[in-house]
Amino acid sequence: MNGLELPPYAVALGIGIDHDEDDKPVLFVDFSERILGRPGFIHGGALSGLMEMAGFAGLRAELAQRGEPQRIKPVNVQVEFMRGGTEQRTFAMGHVTRAGRRVALVNIEAWQDDRTKPIALAQMKFLLSPAGE
Repeated sequence: MNGLELPPYAVALGIGIDHDEDDKPVLFVDFSERILGRPGFIHGGALSGLMEMAGFAGLRAELAQRGEPQRIKPVNVQVEFMRGGTEQRTFAMGHVTRAGRRVALVNIEAWQDDRTKPIALAQMKFLLSPAGE
């Protein structure tokens, strides 16, 4: 694994790191009462939380590979729910599409049993600043 430590919020939801794919972390959450929304489905806020954590993790991994320690601050999160997440393990992964000197853009996908059928898509925008500022 890439040495990523998840924040207390992620731990409280039961989010963990499943594996690395192309040096990027794939996060997961198992279905439980703590993320239950309507009967039999994941709450949209919990799914959004998983995706937000995957966005942070993907960006941190990208910046670490570049050797560019940066402070990251989320500016905007947009989530699109494609279908309901059911009572099974859910995965999410962030893909950095742009990471300049001051702004980064990360696309996140969440899926369950079939990665080609995402249950939600998200996009996050971040402000970047050198770690010492």
